[in-house]
Amino acid sequence: MTGLRPKVSVVIPCYNHGIYLDEAVDSILAQSFDDFEIVIVNDGSTDPFTKDLLARYHRPKTRVLHTENAGVSSARNSGIAAARGEYILPLDADDRVAPSYIEKGVAILDTRPEVGIVYCDEQMFGERNDVWIMPEYDPVALLFDNHIFPSAFFRKSDWEKVGGYCSGFVYGWEDWDFWISMSSLKKEVTKIPELLYYYRIRSESRDHSMRFIHKLAMMSLIMLRHKRLYLKNLHHLMTKCFRLLATRLRGCSVY
Repeated sequence: MTGLRPKVSVVIPCYNHGIYLDEAVDSILAQSFDDFEIVIVNDGSTDPFTKDLLARYHRPKTRVLHTENAGVSSARNSGIAAARGEYILPLDADDRVAPSYIEKGVAILDTRPEVGIVYCDEQMFGERNDVWIMPEYDPVALLFDNHIFPSAFFRKSDWEKVGGYCSGFVYGWEDWDFWISMSSLKKEVTKIPELLYYYRIRSESRDHSMRFIHKLAMMSLIMLRHKRLYLKNLHHLMTKCFRLLATRLRGCSVY
């Protein structure tokens, strides 16, 4: 590692996912744009393989921070706080990105200072192989459905302005809450219309194993943290609720 400030910091929280980590890191080291650093945050892993791997992990442009287990929000915040790059790209330890993703993200952020977030389309792999063509950004629609995945680019200075990720999202959706926080900065959000992000589907992953009560708790926390936005768009919220109720009622018999 040199003393020069890299353009991009790729922040990879890792909790017991050592078996996948090399795939994520390899996808960054294979980038067509090479002015980056990789910051891996060992979030108090307990798995012997992951602990041993991270204790001796040496890859180009890569450093490892060791923290006590505090969850993905705190791990991302620790990694970003230690990052030296102007732009941040979070990446989960079991996911990966296409070789041109950083180059294309940086090109937008460098030339368009009005842009705060850059994302792309998604290819799933693992237990599913679906393609997710992400919708174009809409700040109102974002309140009711997260259409920006965790691995989107943003400026470290904007992360500082919104106070980072909230550690209260213990069951998931901390990225959704973060994007809503970022929307308060009134910056543009740009989607690259290409499949550049690869999301591993595992049956035990948080988003796929969340129980209804956990989803309800996390949604309640999002609405509480951004109550002014939800109150401002109360009519959209009521419409969403009525549509959901109508869908449920269509499946019921009346005696």
